[in-house]
Amino acid sequence: MEKQVHFIHFLFALFCFSYMKFSVAAEGLVNGRSVKLFVFGDSYADTGNWEKFAASWKEPYGFTFPGKPAGRFSDGRVLTDYIASFLGIQSPVPYTWRKTVEKSGLQSGMNFAFGGTGVFDTFINAPNMSTQIDFFQQLLEEKAYTKQDLNSSIALVSLAGNDYTTYIQRNGKLQGLPAFTTSLISQLSASLKRIHGFGVRKIAVTTLQPLGCLPISTAFSSYENCSESWNAASRFHNQKLQQEIQRMNKESRENIYETLDLYTAFMSKLSPAGNMKASSFLMPCCVGVASDYSCGKHRQEWGKEVCGVRKARVVHLLGYGTSSTEWLGSGLFVSEIFTSSTLLGSSDD
Repeated sequence: MEKQVHFIHFLFALFCFSYMKFSVAAEGLVNGRSVKLFVFGDSYADTGNWEKFAASWKEPYGFTFPGKPAGRFSDGRVLTDYIASFLGIQSPVPYTWRKTVEKSGLQSGMNFAFGGTGVFDTFINAPNMSTQIDFFQQLLEEKAYTKQDLNSSIALVSLAGNDYTTYIQRNGKLQGLPAFTTSLISQLSASLKRIHGFGVRKIAVTTLQPLGCLPISTAFSSYENCSESWNAASRFHNQKLQQEIQRMNKESRENIYETLDLYTAFMSKLSPAGNMKASSFLMPCCVGVASDYSCGKHRQEWGKEVCGVRKARVVHLLGYGTSSTEWLGSGLFVSEIFTSSTLLGSSDD
């Protein structure tokens, strides 16, 4: 019960996102049709779009699920997997796998997320949000999904963290963040509207995680403390995002857009009630031996040993991402969130 209280904000947002306009049954049906989940995002959502030369296909990634590296930037499942499970469907197939599966393999939707990407271009040479949506549009033009499919569809958007780490790496200053955030939210808003314009009925976008608690920030305090300045930047982003979501819903006269609160989910584990030592949460458990190395390029034995210790402390994160700036995994202890089936059912609006 205590753990569930920690995530009440996230659960409530997810409940609204999933059920406000239509009922979702445990079998993954919306008004008698199979739910389609379309995912746009970064490593918090990517389930295998990178080619097999990427670090996400190397150990220790995937050692808790599915037991070997499988393209996720995590030791196990990521946010996409948990939301798909919550909706009662299979995790949608990665976009780059689409030609290797039968048509029936597309029935749960598609995942366009690429680890390391953002709303804008980042230092990672991979499709940003606009290009990911271009891929979606192309599939629709090819009739891969019908209008009826889109009427029973949900989109998950998990982006922006890498935009801020790119801003930092380009020597961006805190005083310039408000203007950067304004431009970022403006572009994100346009992209969300574009997704809805194709016929997607419901869209959930994640809030920004506490940037000041990521290893790139906590390293400056020997992984002992979060940076309040960068956490304030995260809160400012989330405030502007919430305001824009409210404006868009008011404009459309429907509750199309929802937010999923990553910030609260993260910070709940750092609160006294979270039963988590700050030092264990703020340290990466797997990091490369040099700036051009990532976790998956390190010695396999070392990575497994250290991440195993982290897992024993109930931390479902690995450390840095492929650019050595991004946490791996879902960023949530979502295995604790989706343990109750009471939310699966029907509701009327």
